[in-house]
Amino acid sequence: MLVAGDGRILAEERNRENSTGDATRHPELDLARWAAANMTAEERATATVFTSGEHCPMCAAAHAWVGLGRIVYVSSSQQLAAWLTELGVPLPPVRTLAINEVAPGLAVQGPVPGLDEQVRDLHRRFRR
Repeated sequence: MLVAGDGRILAEERNRENSTGDATRHPELDLARWAAANMTAEERATATVFTSGEHCPMCAAAHAWVGLGRIVYVSSSQQLAAWLTELGVPLPPVRTLAINEVAPGLAVQGPVPGLDEQVRDLHRRFRR
């Protein structure tokens, strides 16, 4: 979800990797593209992206390149890698890096204790 600096919800997206067969259809990337097309640089800088999982390197880079503001995520890339390993699922083809390893200047908050376990349960249900 992309939220303006004043708290208005501007855009919402969902993961479309499985439904389109396009591994790049991450909601964070789609939100960055939407922001670049529909917001001024100043508006983008004060916006916040809320997401269930920490941005992958592709999405973190897009977020930084378009100048979006803060990112708030529920579960981290490190947690995801551990959960996938625990479930016997191969890791993604791109390293799971923390957002600030890709884009050091971004303001980031996460993971969110308690909610991260809900995301873990979703992964368990999806993968079994």
